[in-house]
Order: sequence, then C-alpha cells, then structure tokens
Amino acid sequence: MPEEPVHYTLIGPFSQMVTMASLPIAGPITDDQLEVLEQAGVLLEGEKIVEVGSYAQLLPQAEAKQYQLDRIEQPLVLLPGFIDAHTHLCFAGSRARDYAQRVAGKSYLEIARNGGGILDTVSKTRAATKEELLFSLRQRADRHLAEGVTTCEVKSGYGLTVADEIKMLEVIQRADQTHALDLVPTCLAAHLCPPEFADSKTYLQHVLQELLPQVKERGLAQRVDIFIEETAFSEAEAMDYLLVAKNMGFDLTVHADQFSTGGSRVAAQVNALSADHLEASGLAEIALLKAAQVVATVLPGASLGLGMPYAPARTMLDGGLCVAIASDWNPGSAPLGDLLLQAALLGAAEKLTLAETFAGITYRAAQALNLKDRGRLEPGLLGDMIAFPTDHFQEILYQQGKLKPRLVWKKGKLI
Repeated sequence: MPEEPVHYTLIGPFSQMVTMASLPIAGPITDDQLEVLEQAGVLLEGEKIVEVGSYAQLLPQAEAKQYQLDRIEQPLVLLPGFIDAHTHLCFAGSRARDYAQRVAGKSYLEIARNGGGILDTVSKTRAATKEELLFSLRQRADRHLAEGVTTCEVKSGYGLTVADEIKMLEVIQRADQTHALDLVPTCLAAHLCPPEFADSKTYLQHVLQELLPQVKERGLAQRVDIFIEETAFSEAEAMDYLLVAKNMGFDLTVHADQFSTGGSRVAAQVNALSADHLEASGLAEIALLKAAQVVATVLPGASLGLGMPYAPARTMLDGGLCVAIASDWNPGSAPLGDLLLQAALLGAAEKLTLAETFAGITYRAAQALNLKDRGRLEPGLLGDMIAFPTDHFQEILYQQGKLKPRLVWKKGKLI
C-alpha cells in the first residue's frame, strides 16, 4: 500500500502555550521558569512538532508553503498531553465492598480475610474473557484520553498465572494497537504470591522461568515491576528477581515504600527507572533514590482511596529528585483515576508550584517511562497536545480538576 502523504498543519492562535521547555529534569521549579507563549501557534509535520512560537510570525511561513490552517477561534491554553506513568487499568469487577468496609474501619488484612483485597480482583480477572477485559480497558482509555492523558502505563498483575498474565498483556497490546491513547505495558506478575504457591520464592522462580521468557520473546512488555511490602515480597526476594529480569533485558520499576521502607533501597540498588508510591519514604530513602537517579513516582490516588498521607513530594523535590505524579488507577486502593484532579490536590497539600505539578504529569512522567519523544511542546517531539477552555494557564490547577480539556491531539491528529 502507498504511504499516506505527510500533512503540514499550523494550529492557533492559542491564548497561551505552556511548552514545558528548558526545565530541569529533577529538583524544584518556580513558576517564573515556565515558558508561556502568548497568542502562540504550533507547526506540525505529520506526527511531530516542527516549530512553536508567535502565531503571527508562523502564519506567513505556513501560508507560503500552503500548510493546512487549523484556526482557533476561542480562548484556549495549550499544554503537552498528560502522561500517567503508573496504572492498573486492565482488570475485571469492582471492589466497592472493600471500600465500604475500609471506611467503616476494617483493616486491610481483615478485608482480605473476608474475601476482599487484590485476590478478589485476581479471581474476577481470571474469570473474564479477553473480549470483556478489552472492552473495559478501552472504556477507561476513552475517559483518560478525554481528560487529557495521551500516554498511559498499564500493568498486568491480576492474573498471577502464566496463562492469565499473558492474557492481560495480550489485551493491553491489542488496546494499544487499536486505541489512540498510547499504552505502555508493564509485567507485574510479582504483585502478590498467588494461593496456588506455598511460598513467594518458588512463585518468583516460576515467573522467571515460565512467564518472562514468553513476555520477552513475544514483545508483550519491556518493563517488569514488583510489589515490595510485608504482605507481598521481601527486599531479598525482590532483589534476586529484579536482577535476573534486568539481565533478561527488561527495564525495572518498583512498588516501593507504600506502608514500610525498604523498597526504595532495592530500587536504588538495581538502578530502576522509577520507585512508585513512597508514602513512607524519609530523608534516607530520598537520598538513596537521588544518588541512583531513580524517578520518584508519587500516587495521590492511593492516598485518597486509602485515607493515608501523601508521599512527601515537597521534600523529595527539595532533595533533588525527579518527581512524577501518576494516578495508580486500580479497582482497590485508587478507583478515582482522575490524574489532573489528583495532581491538583497533591499540589495544594504538598505546596508544589504549578510548574512542579505540570512537570510531574508531563516530561517528568515521560522520564519515569524512559520516553524521550514526548512531554514537552518542542520541535522534533510528538504532537501530543491538549487545549483547555481558558485564557490563562493558572486556571487549570486552580479549578482542581474540574476544568477539562476541550481539544486533544494525539500524534498531531485531533481526536
């Protein structure tokens, strides 16, 4: 088949364009460091940005080359598309019963003993067909895209058998191939030890020998994750598991320091791309992550869902970390799934500047996923862009998630 011709387009003028260009990858950011272009336009060549700048200056160039002109006739503020670097969007069933018990005072262990918890979702996900999982995943992807998320990480981890983990990863792959939202798969077979195995060490060896070679050979995921916690896997078990996965060629990320410390130490020692959660992290853990240049991905959705304190994002930034903000959208601890709302609430609670909050859901989130082609509005990067119905960027976080994008472009195409 002949290739489609490349389309050249000028879009604008936008009341403001927040490019996120030239900002540091780690540490604090002040709002006066933001590049905010007024009455701005963006030139696109197919999927990629060619130039950003004054619309009045770009227009003659576009007209001379007979570019398509997509004129904006209303006040809009343009930002890079949001990136959600930690989710569990592929699952079946609901855990509303868990939530009701939790807010009534039941502990995590009590809920699990009553048939709830992660294994409840595991049983429902195992019972679901691929078509059922794909339908629900696409619904969640639709909502995320409408709310400005243009790239989203998605974990397995509710299968916990070779066949069911493969099923989940195949569903994520099919959704990525057929949905406008970019889905980045992560194998989280090391979520919990399933009841079929007597001990965690034996189960992890099973995953390494029977599952990960298939995942690698079939290209179902390039990333491996593990949950390090007293109710999941120990530091020593995780270290052995991650080092073997790393030697197999996988990128690493870690569920770390959610209820107790230790996971961040493992993440630093194995040079993981990111350590995620970190609600229990202190200065010692922050120093370890900084020395190893591990991205700290904080998950305010889990704090909201569990009624727990947020990860110490302000201290992390002041300690020199690259802090990403992700939704942790999952059926148990973080059912909300609204990345912008969660980021805004975290920013208010932790006293993050607007620049730091926007960075956490754009280019710093891209860093957590090792993606170099998105997260900023700059020449050569993907035309992943979102436009909000306002004339000033401050309104977006000020309205704490209630102001949603009016227009979303994915790879240069208006969705």
